[in-house]
Amino acid sequence: MFGWLRRKAEPIALDGKDMHLWVGLGNPGANHALDRHNIGFMVVDAIADDHKFGSEQSKFSGLVRTGQIEDQKVLILKPTTFMNKSGVAVQKAMAFYKIPLSNVTVFHDELDLSPGKVRVKMGGGLAGHNGLRSINQLCGGSDFQRIRLGIGHPGHKDRVSGYVLSGFAKDEIDLRDDMSNGIARYAEHLASGETDMFQTRVAEYIAR
Repeated sequence: MFGWLRRKAEPIALDGKDMHLWVGLGNPGANHALDRHNIGFMVVDAIADDHKFGSEQSKFSGLVRTGQIEDQKVLILKPTTFMNKSGVAVQKAMAFYKIPLSNVTVFHDELDLSPGKVRVKMGGGLAGHNGLRSINQLCGGSDFQRIRLGIGHPGHKDRVSGYVLSGFAKDEIDLRDDMSNGIARYAEHLASGETDMFQTRVAEYIAR
């Protein structure tokens, strides 16, 4: 008679076409936490904290947090596969939620930009970045949005590996933190597709 009292609430349907997948690139482990290569992890952590996302969970060969920015549903993913296999985690999350590649944004370190510079790019070349290359190979191509986070260049290609796997210099730490905080503060512009406004506001914040 009262069977309706025992009926479980229906889960809220999640349509991947209405969800953003924001991927921070980096390497797992405390020994890599402050590496230049891990600036993508740092930035998405700042976004999730600033916008009061849910607690971190282990899923999709990565660490995920979910929340909303303005009225946009956002899934934040930090692959724990190491950089050169980042696409494994991204592909799993995309497949589970049926998220199209056009809704994927990747936050990654960029050697060709000086520390503190942030640029938005849609598609195009991979600039030799192993994390981007893995996503390109496993997730259907290069037509995803990138947030390029400047870390500067050591000056010679033979020094790149050691450079990206080391921490920011003392005089770069404030710029590192300003990148993270500025991006978190103005993430609503990114979520709503106002990429020019996002880039401008972040640049103003860093230069203040």
